[in-house]
Amino acid sequence: MTGQGSSDTLTLGAPLRVRWLGRVPYREALALQRGLHGKGSENHLLLLEHDHVFTYGQHADLDSNLRCDPEAVGAALIEVDRGGDVTYHGPGQLVGYPIISLPNAKASLDHVRTVEDVIIDALSVLGADRPGRLDGYPGVWLGIGGQEPRKVAAIGVRLSRGRTLHGFALNVATDMTYMRDHIIACGIADRPVTSLAEEGLTCSMADVANAVIDAAGRRWGSSVERQDVQWRHHTEDLTPFSRGSGPGEPVRLSLRARAAGIHEELPIEERKPEWLRSVVNHGPEVLRLRRTLRDLDLVTVCEDAGCPNLSECWSEGTATLMVLGERCTRACGFCLVDTRRPNEPDPGEPARVAEAIAQMGLRHAVLTMVARDDLVDGGMAHVAACVSAIRDRCPGTSIETLISDVRGDATSLELLLAASPDVVNHNLETVARLQRAARPSAGYARSLALLARAAGRVSVTKSGIIVGMGETDAEVEGALADLAAVGCDVVTIGQYLRPTTHHLPVARWVEPVTFERWIERGRELGIRHVEASPLTRSSHHAAAALEAVTVSPPVRRRHGKPGA
Repeated sequence: MTGQGSSDTLTLGAPLRVRWLGRVPYREALALQRGLHGKGSENHLLLLEHDHVFTYGQHADLDSNLRCDPEAVGAALIEVDRGGDVTYHGPGQLVGYPIISLPNAKASLDHVRTVEDVIIDALSVLGADRPGRLDGYPGVWLGIGGQEPRKVAAIGVRLSRGRTLHGFALNVATDMTYMRDHIIACGIADRPVTSLAEEGLTCSMADVANAVIDAAGRRWGSSVERQDVQWRHHTEDLTPFSRGSGPGEPVRLSLRARAAGIHEELPIEERKPEWLRSVVNHGPEVLRLRRTLRDLDLVTVCEDAGCPNLSECWSEGTATLMVLGERCTRACGFCLVDTRRPNEPDPGEPARVAEAIAQMGLRHAVLTMVARDDLVDGGMAHVAACVSAIRDRCPGTSIETLISDVRGDATSLELLLAASPDVVNHNLETVARLQRAARPSAGYARSLALLARAAGRVSVTKSGIIVGMGETDAEVEGALADLAAVGCDVVTIGQYLRPTTHHLPVARWVEPVTFERWIERGRELGIRHVEASPLTRSSHHAAAALEAVTVSPPVRRRHGKPGA
């Protein structure tokens, strides 16, 4: 069904990439939007919920329209670069951010009406009461033609360089107290606001999202490429299940895996294929490097995470140093790193790291870290101190930092970016659907937002995916598309190897030819270098990858104007 006053549908040559992201903090979603807006050309639709937040445009009248102390009602207050007055986002509200390339000025003027059309069409399918427009009042209203129209969806957009930002907020089962008592929603005091639940429409958030996606796909893409993040988890799910875990932990992990759609697994005793057999050769160079690290009391992720490439890398005189100790505050479903309570950061570690790199004569140093959610800054000041110490001791050495997501805190990330490492590496780890099973304390949107924030601030951004945990080939391609869209320069892809029975099972052995296809697909999407093979790990051939992207210019695939 076409919405009232529908604008022309755009016929596009590329798919609309839809991501159902679950609950995402507002600032993280904004960083992701900006990354997709500024670094790509494909069309995206992000669908999600926010925690309680009031946002306001540049010309908002807060004195008149904000009726509460946001902190007192458990909400943030954030100014954003869009039109419109103060509005509210929170649980039970479907928020949509279409990042769309528009063909001309007329389409730019029509974009708000197109967003309205998408919502009107979706609500019509769901059986809402006469959805449509109300003259003089942007957004989508119910009861059009009746005595008292009610606003059910707010719209606020920004157009810049031919691409859109921001979008809509549709009240599904929202706590309307925040919109009626705490603000004058969108500055409109004389018109009521409502939700689908208050209207007696008993549809789920998934039902509403599906209807919106169907309507959006008809306008913004030749097809829909969709991936969903599962986000509903409970604190008790996050107890450790790697080294040192107690009885019953694999059961909880198995439940998460089944909920994410992982129904097949290979027996842990099954013999690995020949292409997954690494060569172990602890020659003189390996032993020398090990002595250097032991003498300086340093830890490598090569040993701690059981990397299959240890002999190869160490024999070449390279290693990935793990700072901030060897105990992680998270319990990811694929990782062998110790999850006991970590010790305080060692203030002498940066100097020892720099000394080790000097003694090893590295031209490219890789620093990784455990997640340190126990520290206010997530450990970023300490990693930054290591970068500075290496710069002072080894000025000719390039530096790569493989970091945690610092819980999405942009201020903490800035501590590291200010130290100017050459490469910021943060692993996406797996596809959207498997995030909760693989790393329940992290987030798909959060990782992409971090990479988007780092892109343009450092020479190279980098990420990694491990495969064989139950994802499909199409999902891997979708993840590559997302990484390309936020400006990620280098991506590594490798086979997952199950460390113990307390970890996620291996669902499949991925054949080498599939990795070759992903290399080519990544290049087509505009990723400057893809390192992919069964035994590839995040730091494998790190120096060569950096050299490849700094010697050759980036090539971003462009789809041209919509309709081309």
